[in-house]
Amino acid sequence: MWWFQQGLSFLPSALVIWTAAAFIFSYITAITLHHVDPVLPYISDTGTVAPEKCLFGAMLNIAAVLCIATIYVRYKQVHALNPEESRIIKLNKAGLVLGLLSCLGLSIVANFQKTTFFAVHVCGAVLTFGIGSLYMFVQTILSYQMQPKIHGKQVFWIRLLLVIWCGVSAFSMLTCSSLLYSGSFGTDIVQKLHWNPEDKGYVLHMITTAAEWSMSLSFFGFFLTYIRDFQKISLRVEATLHGLTLYDTAPCPINNERTRLLSRDV
Repeated sequence: MWWFQQGLSFLPSALVIWTAAAFIFSYITAITLHHVDPVLPYISDTGTVAPEKCLFGAMLNIAAVLCIATIYVRYKQVHALNPEESRIIKLNKAGLVLGLLSCLGLSIVANFQKTTFFAVHVCGAVLTFGIGSLYMFVQTILSYQMQPKIHGKQVFWIRLLLVIWCGVSAFSMLTCSSLLYSGSFGTDIVQKLHWNPEDKGYVLHMITTAAEWSMSLSFFGFFLTYIRDFQKISLRVEATLHGLTLYDTAPCPINNERTRLLSRDV
């Protein structure tokens, strides 16, 4: 059996591969059509102009669905491993909410381009990166709470390093983008897709875009740490009938055994 066939390890793998493919394909298309500069454009700028914006939006919507599935499975796994730990249960629920909000932000970023709906796009970016960073932080705390009983210390340290990487990138992006869009460098910054080294704010622009790509890579790395955990989990769904027919009649009693939605592979 291949590693991706074990449990649900294909979920975080598919999420990272599919999202990376969305970035790469839209980037190649935008560069080929000269819609953006080849050196460190904003990720969203590679999905601003047709036809790449169609590809960017469609693929990121699918990525959002994969992300929801991954976050939900992680929630169920932590819950199953710690059914009586009140602190972990609360953190786990908080992580689920934060993760779902981050997925909503990803879909918003995919469907509302920066040059058309700037305020909505920024809200989506805040949900994706800001709330997503908090999700990573909560999951790292959970990893700390569950080691060494549930898993080794190595997993916690890897996730902690990725969270620190994400935090440094987020701080750099927030600081430089706030200065860049403060109005000191002109009012056409939002619509600007091509930059020259002589342009005002070029250095801030490059730092912001580099931080954005760096932050995305930290997200990829974090979800890849789920692969080994997801190899130990499987998901089962069972249909329960309430009658022998589909007519609007009194239900007939039927004996059904309802299994748990989640079970761990031994």
